[in-house]
Amino acid sequence: MNTLHLLSFFLVSATLTTAAYPPPYGEESCGAAELIPDKRDTYGNGRIIDITHRIDPNMPAFTSSHGVGQFIWLVASQKNGSIANNSEMKLPSHTGTHVDAPSHFYQEYLDAGYDVDTLDLDVLNGPALLVDVQRDSNITADVMKSLHIPKGVRRVLFRTLNTDRRLMYKKEFDSSYVGFMKDGAQWLVDNTDIKLVGIDYLSVAAFADLAPSHLVLLKSREIILVEGLKLDNVPAGTYNVHCLHPRMAGAEGTPIRCILMK
Repeated sequence: MNTLHLLSFFLVSATLTTAAYPPPYGEESCGAAELIPDKRDTYGNGRIIDITHRIDPNMPAFTSSHGVGQFIWLVASQKNGSIANNSEMKLPSHTGTHVDAPSHFYQEYLDAGYDVDTLDLDVLNGPALLVDVQRDSNITADVMKSLHIPKGVRRVLFRTLNTDRRLMYKKEFDSSYVGFMKDGAQWLVDNTDIKLVGIDYLSVAAFADLAPSHLVLLKSREIILVEGLKLDNVPAGTYNVHCLHPRMAGAEGTPIRCILMK
């Protein structure tokens, strides 16, 4: 390979690398084109499936048309002489894949201290059922009946039309997302043993029944809501779910990392 061909090869390689993996903070990387991070959704030869959406400035934020926006700032940089890179971040507590504490919709629970640090890790971790919800309806009592979820099942992840429409990948909030109606939430409380409810958009409750459905599900303080799950290309069935969140005093919600294990 002559010098001209070699130069062309490196120029093309650098262009492709930059386009596929833009450098953080809008700056050029350190010039090592071979440093390409491995960002994926499965690990352990497919045994572990990450169902957490990557927090991104262009992901949707509740009722906003502008997305999450910038949420991380590099306040100390080695490029500017600092000994290490250090950043600060600021984002809403219900960003991306996140968990609701009972205090999200109950002031008396917030005053009493029912923050995310009181959530039961035994509920957030264990056998789970991933089900497909019929695509032409919010989750009503009739829809819940049609799913035939067996008694004894404590954790259910509901995949809906939200996944098909890829709503979590769209910057603008979409109030037509699928969620629980009040009667569906009440049916779940009255007729199942479910304690972990997971769904594939920013709210477990349909926009038309936003407060009523949350109030029904959170009243007992026993049901935990995990919202904004990434359920693309995950077969329906049984898994072990593992969800862990930061222990944040006073927070009624927080981003959470969730995985499924076969």
